[in-house]
Amino acid sequence: QVQLVESGGGAVQAGGSLRLSCAASGRTFSVYVIGWFRQAPGNEREFVTSISGSGFTRNYADFVKGRFTISRNNAKNLVNLQINSLTPEDTAVYYCAATLRQFGATKANEYDYWGQGTQVTVSS
Repeated sequence: QVQLVESGGGAVQAGGSLRLSCAASGRTFSVYVIGWFRQAPGNEREFVTSISGSGFTRNYADFVKGRFTISRNNAKNLVNLQINSLTPEDTAVYYCAATLRQFGATKANEYDYWGQGTQVTVSS
């Protein structure tokens, strides 16, 4: 089992950047695929990006358009999400999640463990 805690959210102006972090507990962190999802008010939770256990493979949603970068440090049980060129449409609660399924999962119900989320608010 793994516990996840997100941090790094906040309020920024359009065009700014944020670095979200997902800290995990547990000794077997590297076996988990880690994904980031986001949920805006009134919307369903949507896939943003994921990274394989080794960190060598990444998957991004189309809307990311090169603005988001996911990385992980298994020695520190940490996954980071760098978000650049933020727009008001990026406003949402961002969640990290973990799964033991094969890399490539993009649906929320394919992830078994979730953090509490961190709020990102972008003003125009």
